[in-house]
Amino acid sequence: MTGLKDTFFRVIDYLRVSVTDRCNLRCLYCMPPEGVVPSEHKEILSYEEIVRIIEIGAGLGVRKVRLTGGEPLTRKNISFLISSIKKIRGIEDLSLTTNGILLEKYAAEMASAGLDRVNVSIDSFDPVRYEKITRGGSLEAVLRGISEAEKAGLRPIKINMVPIRGVNDDEVIEFASLTFNSDHHVRFIEFMPSGNNDYWSSDKYITTDELKKTIETIAPLTPVHMRKEGPSRYFRLKGARGVIGFISALTHHFCKECNRLRLTSDGKLRPCLFSETEIDLKAAIRSGEPDSEIERLLRLSIEIKPEGHNISNIAALKGPEALGTGRRRPMSKIGG
Repeated sequence: MTGLKDTFFRVIDYLRVSVTDRCNLRCLYCMPPEGVVPSEHKEILSYEEIVRIIEIGAGLGVRKVRLTGGEPLTRKNISFLISSIKKIRGIEDLSLTTNGILLEKYAAEMASAGLDRVNVSIDSFDPVRYEKITRGGSLEAVLRGISEAEKAGLRPIKINMVPIRGVNDDEVIEFASLTFNSDHHVRFIEFMPSGNNDYWSSDKYITTDELKKTIETIAPLTPVHMRKEGPSRYFRLKGARGVIGFISALTHHFCKECNRLRLTSDGKLRPCLFSETEIDLKAAIRSGEPDSEIERLLRLSIEIKPEGHNISNIAALKGPEALGTGRRRPMSKIGG
């Protein structure tokens, strides 16, 4: 069965699952300096509850699952969850997004459990700057983790970078140049008004068009069609092995092609990252509702999925005002 279509005729076949809201880093744009108080363990979905939701989702046409956090590798026995999901009939693609700090320890184990590949978030290749951006992270540990992931066959490695003006934008060419000698997918993600609400401002924001112009100072970019490319639009530098992706959530947003739902670690289903609308699956599960009720709620979340986000006047956005009315949940609570 192919995924269900929403009211805008998009096929919904992708579920991003946050397994924890805990993280071992405190990145500038994601969290305030003091961090975010994590949920109590009892408030987080159990692995069995996550697997049940995915099984029901697979029956409705979910084919792709990505595990996120917080930092998913901080949750114990993540390989058990990976192997359980891999056994679900209909799931064709299982990946995980990580900051890479613990990847060296778990890469081989996760590959053996059935994980297909990993996305690694890195915002600087300068060890001192990386430590500052992440408030304490070790770039050396991340690079060792990437090496182990390659050895384990979790390829292609996707490296996610968020360019921020005045912080790390002088490294854009260095990141893009990785693709000359490796098959990495280097993806530049537009700095979005989420996460650490007080850190975002339009003067730190860099558009995809500006990034492309910078990168093309070293070589022309040629469009590349990738199977199931999702929100990223891919290009290849002339002579490069790997590819470069641009995730333009604001300037060239991908809402009309969005095929995903997000499940938060505390059991809320979000039809859209930029909307505060949530459907509580955990309450239904823990009150003993049958699979048919969980399926109904999944169908409902697809029916109410909005056509797109309402962030349009980027230049006018400043800090918390970028979020419209009220304050959004931080990304560590939603799932990256």
